[in-house]
Amino acid sequence: MESIEILAPAGGFESVIAAVRSGADAVYVGEKRFSARSSAHNFDADELKRAVAYCHIHGVKLYVTLNTIVFDDEFGQLAEAITLAAEADADALIVQNMGVARLAREMSVHTPAGVRALYEMGFKRVVLSREMSREEIAECAKIPIELEVFVHGALCMSVSGQCYFSAMLGSRSGNRGACAQTCRLPFSVQGQKNGHALSLRDNSLIPRLDELQKIGVYSAKIEGRMKRPEYVAAAVRACREQRDFGFITDATAEMLRGVFSRTGFTDGYFSGRIDKEMFGTRTKGDVVSADEKLLSSIRAGYRDEVRDVDITASFSAQVGEPAEFTVTDGALVVTKKTEMNCETAQKVALSEEKCRAQLTKTGGTAYRVTGLKTDLGDNLSLPLSALNKLRRSALEELDAARSVRHGYKINPPKDFGFKPYRRKSTAQRARVTGTKLGAAFKELDLVFAPLFADVRELERLKNEGFCVGVEIPRGMFGRESGIIAQLKRVRAIGIDHALCGNIGAVYLAKQEGFTIHGGFGLNLVNTYDLLWAEEYGIADVELSFELTFARINRLGGSIPRGIISYGHLPVMLCRACPNKSAGISCKSCKNQSKMTDRKGKQFPLRCDGGCAEVLNCVPLFIAEEEISSLSTDFNIWRFSVENYVEKVERITDFNRFSMLKDDFTRGLYRRGVE
Repeated sequence: MESIEILAPAGGFESVIAAVRSGADAVYVGEKRFSARSSAHNFDADELKRAVAYCHIHGVKLYVTLNTIVFDDEFGQLAEAITLAAEADADALIVQNMGVARLAREMSVHTPAGVRALYEMGFKRVVLSREMSREEIAECAKIPIELEVFVHGALCMSVSGQCYFSAMLGSRSGNRGACAQTCRLPFSVQGQKNGHALSLRDNSLIPRLDELQKIGVYSAKIEGRMKRPEYVAAAVRACREQRDFGFITDATAEMLRGVFSRTGFTDGYFSGRIDKEMFGTRTKGDVVSADEKLLSSIRAGYRDEVRDVDITASFSAQVGEPAEFTVTDGALVVTKKTEMNCETAQKVALSEEKCRAQLTKTGGTAYRVTGLKTDLGDNLSLPLSALNKLRRSALEELDAARSVRHGYKINPPKDFGFKPYRRKSTAQRARVTGTKLGAAFKELDLVFAPLFADVRELERLKNEGFCVGVEIPRGMFGRESGIIAQLKRVRAIGIDHALCGNIGAVYLAKQEGFTIHGGFGLNLVNTYDLLWAEEYGIADVELSFELTFARINRLGGSIPRGIISYGHLPVMLCRACPNKSAGISCKSCKNQSKMTDRKGKQFPLRCDGGCAEVLNCVPLFIAEEEISSLSTDFNIWRFSVENYVEKVERITDFNRFSMLKDDFTRGLYRRGVE
């Protein structure tokens, strides 16, 4: 890699133009149906072909995002979307769902183990989590795979793919591209008034591009498919200046802040300074700074077509023969001839100066003629209109040739009529946060305790007849060595079941010889997901709680599966704890904090030492009679805030009367998500 790739977002064709003319090396766009930014304009078949052609003519790559979770009943549409991307000759697909990943080569991860797992599966590139530090990115760079890192744009409060807040509150799923941006609403932690405990400033690592390139990052990605073209242009311009000259001019820096910010920018995750200074909101001052004067000045920078492709040409003309014009970009060669023959001049002969003037007139195209050879016969005549038509037809044919790079072979559509799964067993499991358990837990098929619980306590539970496994933290940032060491200690006392909520955890548990149980954090929602899980060696899986009961019963595959039937569901996984917004330290929190929304609802915050989970304000509860109607093999109770589990002596004591003192929810199993 000579220099880091600048990858720009585009929510519409005008943004594609702004990105290319401002100097982007690659552009990523959304497909109409399966984009994680469904509110953006996104691209249909004709628009996508047009965008790919424009990018390719200028030597720019175009990637298509199909990065939502996809249900079985949508796989026919997904096949069409993938076919359209191939027919348009897009350079790559960006996906986040394992079922779609069987057809593509990119996925978002946050640990070296996750990167290595995808590398060993044959993936081309991975998109790293925005929450990673410089040191964590550097560890991933040791693996021979392309790394794509977000360098500018909005920061979600939650780790990507682990936010269910919008879905739980209003059925608008962030994993489906329909996020309602719940995190930008007022949420307060203790001592705050009118706080915004879930709103982070925008990320900006543009001044660190040199550092990222030295680490080994391949692509510098700008967030913002829902942003205006002027934002795209300003961000690309800043990246180009930093990469090409080693600094950003004051004018460009001011332009970047003015077009969009939330009280400034942050590099807190990258630098490891996760504190109060990372939090910010969009103020009135931020809004008014993006006035028409600023936007107009940015548009002026990409108003005209850029002639950034050098070509050479040759022209020959002889009396009695068609004139011939050849152009080449160094790889492709196009030759066109006039429809008429050249004639003997009656008055003024065609001069070389006239030929050059007409044949090098390439304004409005991507081309700049750097050399023209001419071979003109004596005293010949050819209309200037014929010269102009010859030039236009040659450049149009060169456009068409440059726009197609790959020529993909497209296989015929598959039959997605999966045979529905039928349950093989009925079991009950639990996930707990401590090791003080009542006798009732001995009746359960499996009890997952925290991986970092005292090993002596885990051994005690095992010796007392509890079937114990461990849950690997979903947030593993920078903790791999400690997790591996603890897995070895746990394995040594005879515990060999692990609940894994991300691909990195699956990889480590597999390395250490554990029986792997896939957690809800893997977002397994379709039959292809389940086929992947089975092929990868996962024993059974928790299905995503964004599935409806109807969709669960239509899933195919043969891997055992189950659902979460009780618990305060984790609606966010945060590396920047909401308490940080008020400067609250971990010592004063004591893992008992709550966050309050504008309606007075309280959301418990629970930390595992690496990340904080925001739990839903009311627990999920699914009755036994409802579970019995499902084609599932187990259900799991998630105990996170309860303090009575150590006293429960009989399994029958776990019922809606003892477990539910106040309101509860049936979650998304009935109402589903957009």
